[in-house]
Amino acid sequence: MSDQSEQKSFGVSSAVHSNQQNRDETFTDTWPGEVGDITRAIAAEPSYDRDLLFELFEKARLADRSDQQKLLEMIQDGKSAQQLRAFLDGMLANVGLSELNDQITGRSSDAKRGTEIENDTPPARPRVMDIQYLCGIAPYSVPAKPWTTVTDSDDLVSHLVSLYLTWGYPFFAFFCRETFVKHMRSGQLNSDFCSPFLVNALLANACFYSDYSEAYSLPGDVKRKGAHFLAEAEQHLRSRQFESGSDIRLASLQATLLLYERYSMDGSDNFGYMMLHRAIGMAESLGIVNNTRKPRLEEAHMSKDMIRSLKRTAWGLFQIDTIVHMKFLRESHIKEVNVDRIDRDETPAEELWTPYPMQKEPRRSNMSLYFDESCKLSFIARDASGEMPRAPQGVKLKEEMYDRLQKWERELPRIFESRLCPAPYIFILRMRYHTLIINLYCYDLQNVLAFRKDWEGTSDSDISSSSASKTALLSAREIASLVEVYKEEYGLIYCHQFAMYAINLSLFCMLAQEAFDLLDPDFLLLTSAFSTLACRSKVGRHLFHAFKLSVRSRNQGGQRNMDDVSPVVKELFGPREDLIEPDRWDHYAEGLAEVEGTGSFLKELDVDPVIPGMLDMLKWYEKLSIGNAFQQGANHRDPAF
Repeated sequence: MSDQSEQKSFGVSSAVHSNQQNRDETFTDTWPGEVGDITRAIAAEPSYDRDLLFELFEKARLADRSDQQKLLEMIQDGKSAQQLRAFLDGMLANVGLSELNDQITGRSSDAKRGTEIENDTPPARPRVMDIQYLCGIAPYSVPAKPWTTVTDSDDLVSHLVSLYLTWGYPFFAFFCRETFVKHMRSGQLNSDFCSPFLVNALLANACFYSDYSEAYSLPGDVKRKGAHFLAEAEQHLRSRQFESGSDIRLASLQATLLLYERYSMDGSDNFGYMMLHRAIGMAESLGIVNNTRKPRLEEAHMSKDMIRSLKRTAWGLFQIDTIVHMKFLRESHIKEVNVDRIDRDETPAEELWTPYPMQKEPRRSNMSLYFDESCKLSFIARDASGEMPRAPQGVKLKEEMYDRLQKWERELPRIFESRLCPAPYIFILRMRYHTLIINLYCYDLQNVLAFRKDWEGTSDSDISSSSASKTALLSAREIASLVEVYKEEYGLIYCHQFAMYAINLSLFCMLAQEAFDLLDPDFLLLTSAFSTLACRSKVGRHLFHAFKLSVRSRNQGGQRNMDDVSPVVKELFGPREDLIEPDRWDHYAEGLAEVEGTGSFLKELDVDPVIPGMLDMLKWYEKLSIGNAFQQGANHRDPAF
């Protein structure tokens, strides 16, 4: 069957929407001395280049002395503007989204790694992008037209698509990347594998990974990143809302999953769950999940592109479903996938993952191998997400799940070891493994006696709450180690948002310990990483605010010697009498009252919310990111086992 004939079941349609925003033309102060003279000399240049160079020189102040000296030598040698931009882009590639504060020192005698706390980031004025340079190295060159009306810049669209396919796509991989790029390049609106809906949804997500001005619909407002692309995607969503049965288009299903990802960063009411459940319903209509009859794709005379895309979508959706529901201790909705998995050896050994736009060496991709291992982990997550029986059966089931998780980890390919610095999505996969262990023991960390001795049949040999807590804490520390290596290797500027969940979960796991230590090096390292990732999204900012208040509620800042820690740590967690109100993070709390719907919860407390335990944190996280699942009849697992 040709692509044209497949359109009957998986077609597209287009709509138009435009929401252009003018770039912020303001600029800040310049360097003194020679560089100040140079910046004044270029003031007569066209506004785009002027803004670009002012911005780059300003950011270069974050570089070390040797890089600054090399830059001055290049200027004195008469290097071209293009060469200067290339050098500065490479020099700044690993600089985070925020200004760095003083490094924490003297946290403890055995502290081995420096940690810094980010604040109020990204900067009010986003970086101006040298689009031509970036697109000279972008791995995916694709056209803007006819896919979006937001911009006609092929360079901008190529940059954003390359960002998403490099950093966001691999974690779930719910569409076939090669097929999508091929059909986007063709520019054919009747393609089964690319549509304006899909492209705009992808671009809205891609802006999450970009700190350049073109990614903002309102300059500097992190809540409006990619909003212009999102508005157009939502218009296409409305035009596709009546698709059903055999009229459901595969590209629409994939776009719906992209909207789930986007809404989970925005915290848009119940839209996250709404998009996820809608996507599951669409997949069920196509017969690729939760269907008693397994479709015979090869016998349906489908093209190889269609077969490969259907498999990717079905198994990618399965992973999303198990990750989301296990994250928030709910039962998975997808029980079975009705198409074969992708061959774990499909990716050629020589295929490389390139860390665009960073100037680092490519790594072996191992994409299909990673995808297969992620599917295996999803089966365990599916089985662990259901309601567990009371003890002793519940204890036994937890032991079985823990054994399965350990077996999965032991059998991972050697090339996935973090010391070998594999591709970033493999680090995130390992973090996901450890979050499952913490999730498994969440109720124990909540001080609910999940392994009570008064249940009939429970013996002294059963796992105790204490040992469960220690197991969870070990996983939290493993996540800290993974974050440390990841940060050294790739920085956190492009890190997938799942890492924020893993870090937040680990921090609350540490807070739940009776022996919690505010100056624990792992705790401070994770706090630093959390502050960096949290500033990139509305949900992250709210979570960081609640985390700050929860740590302060332990009042360790007044019990520990805080003389040798950085001023930023003191401001975050110091003694109550020394805290400055409001502090620089307080604006992160905007909209937190909406979590409770009417704000009555906050009014009742008459204070900002403090999250006392793991389950409370997960409830807040769920409501902030993807909403309530009560409409679907999903309930938190019964804690009384």
